[in-house]
Amino acid sequence: YWQAIDAGFKPEDLVVFNYTELGNDLLEDGLYVIEDNLKDPAFEDKMVRFVRASMKGWKYAVDNPEEAAEAVMEAGGEDENHQKRMVGEVGKLIGDGKLDPVVYERTAKALLDQKIITKEPEGAYTTAITDKALQ
Repeated sequence: YWQAIDAGFKPEDLVVFNYTELGNDLLEDGLYVIEDNLKDPAFEDKMVRFVRASMKGWKYAVDNPEEAAEAVMEAGGEDENHQKRMVGEVGKLIGDGKLDPVVYERTAKALLDQKIITKEPEGAYTTAITDKALQ
């Protein structure tokens, strides 16, 4: 959307499909690990600390978009205004950092319906890490 706006299109020139409103949003980004690794307390601790630090960093970036954009620009970013805007957009996507079970179920159903997967996933996610990290 914003790339089209930055290219000169006006909002009224665009037809926007909000996949969430259409009930068609699917999970994409996440933290993926091998289930057996979660049985290792040292690994679990590492993941809890990683998630906690990541969420702290994202919260800081959302609360300080100018500073976040500056950091991206120093690393080779090309458009500071775009970076400021995008940190706000990412903040909306992250929410509280927890997996939404409704979106998970919708994703699993869509993948089954499209025959991308052939059976209902079992044990495909846990909230154990985020529950501990976001306490």
